[in-house]
Amino acid sequence: MNLFSLGRAVLLIALLSLSSNVLAASPRINYLLYCTGCHAVDGAGKPPNVPSLRDELGRMISVPEMRSYLVRIPGASQAPISDADLTDVINWLLHEFNSDTLPANFEEYSLEEVSSARQDILADPLKYRAEHWKTYDE
Repeated sequence: MNLFSLGRAVLLIALLSLSSNVLAASPRINYLLYCTGCHAVDGAGKPPNVPSLRDELGRMISVPEMRSYLVRIPGASQAPISDADLTDVINWLLHEFNSDTLPANFEEYSLEEVSSARQDILADPLKYRAEHWKTYDE
């Protein structure tokens, strides 16, 4: 390998490393990588088994049990991303897909809140949702 080829290889590796770090830090990219398989690119989901992430979450997080639900569902709690990245993804999807339904006193999820809730994975998220959201879901 000549010096020119070696320089190009080093530059390519540096650029790939830099671009992967930038992409990994993006909540939108993490959403696309870890959530769209079930919830689709636009957050529509496949109700009733895969709930929509559009519009309803803004109202849902006003109920204390449902605020932690967003973190505790297996798809979120077991996603192969850090607590900080999951926090960013949840806050991003709330603003991106639910801005019209967010409560006036909305506070973004904190890293501490997500880290704590993430440790308590829901075994049956549909049952939990029915128990805690059914009266609000009408």
